Amino acid sequence: MKIRVRPVHRLEGRARVPGDKSVSHRSALLGAVAHGVTEVRGYLEAEDCLRSLHAIQALGAEVTKKGPGEYRIAGAGLEGLGEPGDVLDCGNSGTTARLLLGVLAGQPFATMLTGDDSLRRRPMARVAEPLQRMGATFLGRSGNSRLPLAVRGQRPLEPIQYAAPVASAQVKSAVLLAGLWAREAVSVTEPSHSRDHSERMLRKFGVTVESRGLTVTLVPGPLTATSVDVPGDISSAAFLLVAGAIVRDGRVAVAGVGVNPTRTGVLDALEAMGAAIAVGERVEGDEPAATLTVTPSELRGTTIAGGLIPRLIDELPVLAVAAARAHGVTRVTDAAELRVKESDRIAAIGRELGKMGVRVTERADGFDVEGGARLRGATVASGGDHRLAMALAVAGLCAEGETVVEDTACIRTSFPGFVELINTLAGGDVLVEQA
Repeated sequence: MKIRVRPVHRLEGRARVPGDKSVSHRSALLGAVAHGVTEVRGYLEAEDCLRSLHAIQALGAEVTKKGPGEYRIAGAGLEGLGEPGDVLDCGNSGTTARLLLGVLAGQPFATMLTGDDSLRRRPMARVAEPLQRMGATFLGRSGNSRLPLAVRGQRPLEPIQYAAPVASAQVKSAVLLAGLWAREAVSVTEPSHSRDHSERMLRKFGVTVESRGLTVTLVPGPLTATSVDVPGDISSAAFLLVAGAIVRDGRVAVAGVGVNPTRTGVLDALEAMGAAIAVGERVEGDEPAATLTVTPSELRGTTIAGGLIPRLIDELPVLAVAAARAHGVTRVTDAAELRVKESDRIAAIGRELGKMGVRVTERADGFDVEGGARLRGATVASGGDHRLAMALAVAGLCAEGETVVEDTACIRTSFPGFVELINTLAGGDVLVEQA
């Protein structure tokens, strides 16, 4: 699948993006081990999150679809999951795999996880290492660090106080989930704050979770089913916000977007670049939401580094596109994590934007983008990375001539309807999908 992108001079309208990917995954996994029935509204019906639903069904939770994005999850409780009859295929979803390992660490049976070619290349040791210290056993490729990976849990697990070497919500969440089956409280200390969706949702399900500074502590206890309203995904909204900021004219409003402070680094970065973004219609709750409105702006280069990185790690591909349209140099550092995403995003950003005339200097933990060049249409490739595919399509909106983005079926893993939504805002078929 490929997308032909035609340049556009105006984006106008009000839109909604699909449900938050991180919140959707967690609602499925916690609903599966809760007592009672959890009702989820706004669930992201993209390939990655559907993998989590299939996994919990295979483990014994009952999942019923009630309508678009609405699911009923009848949980098995902490003691009720059972050994699946087959290998659990996580597809392209690193979140499914890593968070599932945390759940499976506390189960007294063996499970095998696998995934697609991309996921089988991604590291699992960062999750497996603390879970092994808690008592789980792993067997797999590359020294038990790559899928396919077998895990045999135990119950109870040993409590740990884990000092994470990097800020990672997936590692933190896996340890906290395993802690549900620990003998005593478990804690995770990070070098900087990562997204806190797991802590918020665990509390909503009735678990005692305390956050002090950079340390999160969970006290084992049962989960009680609840209702979950999933806000729009700010990682998906970021593509519309950047597009609205760099296209010549218009006004784009994205309604119902999750604005959890641990996820809004993209807003901070865009505002530092001079983007005109208004936050309105704010709704407080377990996961706060708001309407984000952007108008075209003259952007300037900035530095994105340090504690800001965990709050926008997934948005860096599209922020690189904003940087290409800004005046001056934008520098990204402390982002070595980009090397082990769905692709090596540092290398891919430099290579593919370079084809469009952008000067990108690659470094071990980031990159510099020299802004101000005219983007030219080119044939570029996502390498199967959904966020890179969408970022390149956004770049094509303000390039001279047609841009062809190859290998775009991956967009379905996180943002079904992306092409249709951009075309609606553009008032025509500026993104054309072809087999």
